[in-house]
Amino acid sequence: MPGPGETAVAVRGLTRKFGEFVAVREVSFSVRKGEIFGFLGPNGAGKSTTIRMLCGLLAPSAGEGTVAGFDLRTEGEKIKQHIGYMSQRFSLYDDLTVEENIDFYGGIYRIPPERKTARKGWVLEMTGLSAHRGARTAHLPAGYKQQLALGCALLHEPQVLFLDEPTSGVDPIRRREFWDLIYGLAGMGVTVFVTTHYMDEAEYCDRLCLIYRGELAALGTPEELKTRRMKEAVIEVRTGRSQEAAELLGGLPGVRGAALFGQAVHVVVEDEGEAVPRVRATLEGAGIPADRIERIPPSLEDVFVSLVEERDRREEAVREVRG
Repeated sequence: MPGPGETAVAVRGLTRKFGEFVAVREVSFSVRKGEIFGFLGPNGAGKSTTIRMLCGLLAPSAGEGTVAGFDLRTEGEKIKQHIGYMSQRFSLYDDLTVEENIDFYGGIYRIPPERKTARKGWVLEMTGLSAHRGARTAHLPAGYKQQLALGCALLHEPQVLFLDEPTSGVDPIRRREFWDLIYGLAGMGVTVFVTTHYMDEAEYCDRLCLIYRGELAALGTPEELKTRRMKEAVIEVRTGRSQEAAELLGGLPGVRGAALFGQAVHVVVEDEGEAVPRVRATLEGAGIPADRIERIPPSLEDVFVSLVEERDRREEAVREVRG
């Protein structure tokens, strides 16, 4: 088992092809023991394919890596014994009780009888389900179901835990409670590898990796991504006619994009000094009153949209040169 500060997951040049299609292309990163590592990207970006390789379920076409100290290419079965996995879809058995589900997975993981009772007690306490141990799983609220699934994934004390959209469909309070459990696990030395579409959840991670079109687009802490990777400025426009404003401002010179954020519009611009007067004049000319037009720190969503669009522009430029 990796010691404190050691690397729990490391990949270099990880690639997976399906015929001529390259699903993951030369991805490289490392994750420390006890780190909460966020893996983000749009649908079809290559996240699931990467996770399948990391879990020992899919052999890489090229590249190398280790998970919990075991080689991705040659020790897939050993990797499976030392990791936990929880999918976004509830994967336990509705017709069994909470306790019966835990017992079932204890058997799947071949936990010795002398340890099974202690592990079951730990799961029930950790998830707060002791009072519900006899309840049929089908009758549990979604948040409790996710906590039970997490507990079952941890029964065999894995070194690395993979969570695929773990709070999908769970209300904000239960999501917060779920993340409290994750923080506790990381504090115990469990490495947590999590995919999520919620930008507020991404803020909870120690580091984030953005994958786009099978390639690594950005890697760093949430703060690093917001302060160092975003080249453009973000102007927030507050108006009662935000939809009209977004459509109007998106086509201005020097504007990289305009998107709705609640009741406001976030306008990504190349030069703040030139953009603010132009935005104000454009809105006034269209008769759209604005309560506020000012620069704000970028959100993670702003950063990711900017990075994705920047990569698309580079690829388009390459195609034009080749074409």
